[in-house]
Amino acid sequence: MSLLITLLYFLFILASVVLIVVILLQEGKGGGFGQALGTSGQETFGAGARGINTFTAVCVGVFLVSAMLITVLNRMHGGASVLPEDAGSSLSESAPPGPVAPPAGTPSGN
Repeated sequence: MSLLITLLYFLFILASVVLIVVILLQEGKGGGFGQALGTSGQETFGAGARGINTFTAVCVGVFLVSAMLITVLNRMHGGASVLPEDAGSSLSESAPPGPVAPPAGTPSGN
């Protein structure tokens, strides 16, 4: 289960980085990062390109699905404790915390 969660985190981070780059490559109203690549960048990654819009939608889908799966798996796996079972019983056997008395010899403040 832990390996699956780790792989999902890797996929989530990879999808987020790819989304950042793809969104910056798309041309907006005032141009975009695609103009920095020159005319070849504009031809390949232009705002009207259907392929880049489809790729962006697929990346968004991977991003959202991996985020939801990470959340669900962490909640299912989150019931486990990193402390050994006997450590919890020793904590419950200790005296409950009560009011702390000031040390002897200190003025009471009245």
